[in-house]
Amino acid sequence: MSKNRRPTGMSVTQLEALCGGWPGVTRDIKWGDNLVFSVADKMFAMIHMDGREGGRLAFKVADERFLELTDQPGVIPAAYLARARWVCVTEPSRFTTLELQALLLDAYATVRTRLARKRQAELGPLPTLKDKQ
Repeated sequence: MSKNRRPTGMSVTQLEALCGGWPGVTRDIKWGDNLVFSVADKMFAMIHMDGREGGRLAFKVADERFLELTDQPGVIPAAYLARARWVCVTEPSRFTTLELQALLLDAYATVRTRLARKRQAELGPLPTLKDKQ
């Protein structure tokens, strides 16, 4: 790797470090071995605990970004969740870690903005990526 090349992909550990500290986020295991991140019991991201399938990462996207993202190589509609506007990054190494972090923050924000206003206020301000860097 050249020193000008940015890191790509995202590991389970990186995902936990990124999302774990955001306001109201909980994590649990669903469907056997999927590590699922939620805010106020609404899922926004998931990954296989063992990192199989090349570290595939699935997350919620805003309705208007669904087609844009699924038109990119390495991104497909997420199985069983596509109608809820979830995508699956099948080739995480095609994206820089920073790009994936931004998409995950967008997923969190998209789900969070659909919560009741009172609940949103209880969670405080939205995090930013520089909060975690």
